[in-house]
Amino acid sequence: MKIAAVQMVSTPDVGRNLEAAARLVAEAAAAGATLVALPEYFCLMGRQDSDKLAHAETPGDGPIQRFLADTARRHALWLLGGTLPLRASAATAAEARALNSNGVYAPDGRLAARYDKIHLFAFDNGRERYDEGRTLRAGSEPVALQAGPVRVGLSICYDLRFPELYRALMTPPCDLLCVPAAFTYTTGRAHWELLLRARAVENQCYVLAAAQGGTHENGRRTWGHSMIVDPWGEIVACQDEGEGVVIAELDPARIAQVRSQLPALAHRRL
Repeated sequence: MKIAAVQMVSTPDVGRNLEAAARLVAEAAAAGATLVALPEYFCLMGRQDSDKLAHAETPGDGPIQRFLADTARRHALWLLGGTLPLRASAATAAEARALNSNGVYAPDGRLAARYDKIHLFAFDNGRERYDEGRTLRAGSEPVALQAGPVRVGLSICYDLRFPELYRALMTPPCDLLCVPAAFTYTTGRAHWELLLRARAVENQCYVLAAAQGGTHENGRRTWGHSMIVDPWGEIVACQDEGEGVVIAELDPARIAQVRSQLPALAHRRL
């Protein structure tokens, strides 16, 4: 089956972002992709972190979720909806947080699975500072699903640095691990490709990484380099920066070949 990663340079305007996502998913579908992934925060790259709270939707209801369901149905494909902010329960307004959630929509438009980002990013090098915990609430459960012929494990951005999450997703083994992301330029340049290839090699499966990639209207620069990595760690498709779609064939025979030649998954002891 053909799989695709959509790369975007999202803005603070939800409507414009949905229009861009619709166009890029249609491009992937026209090229034959039957599973398409959008990047983290495809719907909103706000001017400040609190913008997530203003646009957070109730789980199961809202224009962004309806857009994802309608788009999956229109093109009859599996759509991994990047991420969007969903409301999390709070005792008071001061405790309000959002979940950074990845919904997977089946070809009939139904919500097949939802994963809430477990690991919340924090970074401070004296010039750049990020702390997702100020506006987000962490998820708690790994999520994998059967999407047509392939088993898919879900993760989001900073999760990529925690290999134990992916090990949890590999029982039973996944054919594909998905990583919608908005890696910063600084951390992406240093670690993005390295970590994606490592996750593919150690889990002997494909990795589909849809990223934000470019300079955004809020001044932030994201690394991009959306890519598809095969089970041997080879990059089979990549988009450096700017909008675009990367497509590759997910070949079950390639997965079987790698696992047969080097049966590392069967050798696990911990």
